[in-house]
Formats: sequence, structure tokens, C-alpha cells
Amino acid sequence: MLPAIAATAAMGHDSPPADDLRLFQTGGHACGYWPERRARDLVLDPRDPRLATVYPQALDWGFRRSGDLVYRPHCQHCHACVAVRIPVAGFVPDRSQRRCLARNAAVETRVAPARRSAEHFELYRRYLAARHRDGGMDGHGSAEFDQFLVGSWSDTRFLELRAPGDGGPGRLLAVAVTDRFGSGLSAVYTFFDPDLPHLGLGTLAILQQIGWARREGLRHLYLGYWIDGHGKMDYKRRFRPLEAFDGRRWRVFEN
Repeated sequence: MLPAIAATAAMGHDSPPADDLRLFQTGGHACGYWPERRARDLVLDPRDPRLATVYPQALDWGFRRSGDLVYRPHCQHCHACVAVRIPVAGFVPDRSQRRCLARNAAVETRVAPARRSAEHFELYRRYLAARHRDGGMDGHGSAEFDQFLVGSWSDTRFLELRAPGDGGPGRLLAVAVTDRFGSGLSAVYTFFDPDLPHLGLGTLAILQQIGWARREGLRHLYLGYWIDGHGKMDYKRRFRPLEAFDGRRWRVFEN
């Protein structure tokens, strides 16, 4: 990493002062979305004991959590990654999303502690093997699972989607790793049964996170980054209304 840079220079013109919050700029590394491109990130000081306190504001600045790291893309020649969030009070499912809910009406939803089990890990490995083969993640073991998904300081839950059970928990279909903070939820990562594409489990997970946020009176569900022209990230623009962070403030998503 390069030396720390001034936090206020990276957060946006309208951000409150954070002169003692250190940021680091990473060196160039392979982009996780466009293999032919090089990427850089801004990272909040991972040793700062205030990360849990600062995290909600960092989300408002377009940052994201991966394990214990809070980062934001900071690429010199590419600005494709756009942080997006759903204002849950105004969300109205479209026709396709209503069909998804109806198709999965029997699926059971449970919010569980963020603790890896053999069942979670087996589904995670199957998902990576099918969706990210040769992408660097398909070799993840249990240590990488914990390092990537379960933060040591974050208030994280596993939103589990299960098939109907016969007197007990049904088969695990999907897990939406979700951070809970004061005014909202952040969708960190979702993995699901790759052999059931007709169920639309990724869409269902977001719809259930929206429902969770509404039940608790929370304002936003943060979806991470939408990337223009990237097929795997394009689904996020189907959730409306949607807001995008332009580097200074949140605006209605127009694309």
C-alpha cells in the first residue's frame, strides 16, 4: 500500500470532516470484473478501532466491506463501478419480481448468526465452482470463507432461504450475507444453489432483504456496485427506485 492520504480528499465535497481517518491507496491489481483492466482501491485503515462506528458513514460515501476491509474502487482511467442503494420505503416490485415471489412462496426465510457451518460452506463451494470457475475464488477454503464474508467487527447476519421442511429446517437454497447497521442493511454477498436457476434465488434474496429492512423500519438496502455493461452486475438496475452515488451525493439512478 501507498502512504495514507487525506480522508476528506476522497470522501466527497459534502462529507463531514474526518481529518484523523486514514485512507490507503492500494497498488495496481487485476480487476475482478474486467480481467484485461488494472484496478486500484481506497481502503480505510484496517487497524482503526473505530471501523464499526465509521462503517455506516463509509457506506454513504460509496464504500463497501470485504471481510475486515472497507474499500472503494479508485481507478485512474475507469469509473465503471457505481455504488447503488434501494430506498426501501418506495420500492415496488415489477412484474418479474412479483412472479419470483409467487414462484417461491413456500421458501422459508430465516435470519441467522453469521457463523460458517458445513452446510453453508458446501453450498458456497458449489456456487463458486459453477459461477466463478477459474476466477480465483473457486479455490476458497474455510479460512477464505471466513476472511471474505464474516468480519470481526461488523454486525453481520446470514439470511437463509430454505426449501420447506418436514418438521425441521429444509434444504438450504441460498445465503445472503448481510450487514445490519443503524439506518439500513448492506448486501455483502449472496450464494445459492447453482442447479436451480429457474427459482431466481439471487432476486429472491434481495426481495427478502428489502422485506427485512422494511420490517425493522430501515431506510436503505445497499447493493454494492452496479457496473455498466457487465452482465453479472446488471440485475441491480431492475430494483426501482434506485439511487446511485456520483462521488459527491446520492442521486436517482437514471440508466
